[in-house]
Amino acid sequence: MTGWVKIAGLGPGAEALVTPEVQSALAEATDVVGYIPYVARVPKRPCLTLHASDNRVELERAQDALNMALAGKKVVVVSSGDPGVFAMAAAVFEAVESGPMEWRSLEIEVLPGITAMLAASARLGAPLGHDFCAINLSDNLKPWTVIEKRLRLAAEAGFAMGFYNPRSKARPEGFARVLDILREAAGPDVPIFFARAVSTDEENITITTLKDARPDMADMRTLVIVGTSQTRIIERQGAAPFVYTPRSFVP
Repeated sequence: MTGWVKIAGLGPGAEALVTPEVQSALAEATDVVGYIPYVARVPKRPCLTLHASDNRVELERAQDALNMALAGKKVVVVSSGDPGVFAMAAAVFEAVESGPMEWRSLEIEVLPGITAMLAASARLGAPLGHDFCAINLSDNLKPWTVIEKRLRLAAEAGFAMGFYNPRSKARPEGFARVLDILREAAGPDVPIFFARAVSTDEENITITTLKDARPDMADMRTLVIVGTSQTRIIERQGAAPFVYTPRSFVP
């Protein structure tokens, strides 16, 4: 049996946001590999083995998946959102580059998914309607000095920003520093949006400004979007406002 690896994005949470391509791969798989809560989203069925592991063993998880494929298994490596955005696709290719030559001959395919950033943006309206960037605020794999530099430069350049992993129990003070940097570099009146658990039953959206934002508005299930000085909020009676950043830039 010829094995393969498909690196799949499960989307932000709702089953309806898992793409048909990913659903098809999961239906064909013999094995599913991933972080514990993501593997838990995959329905159990006969002849499917689920391999759940901790969040900080990405490289080992990738190596296991590649070895299974080499043995003839059809392996889906799952991530939330899109596997190419701060997720498992990069880990798999890191393993391939440093691993045995046999891994390079495997069929490896990346199946895109809807990211938390795009789901949150769609829920708000179009806050990413102009130039934007995405930044992972975790300092597990890069130093805080790099995060701070990128924050300042992105804010000074006028990018809208999407933040992943904004605030964890292990580093609660980091996001407070992020807010201070943004108030200084972008201005206190720039809007900021906290989108927690978008597309799930626990979804919650908060719209405020950098001036009034608090660190405890974010946790690891929150996608944070920072607007720009150009971002508009259209108030509506009895309904959530529409948010958008115009396509054109007016200096």
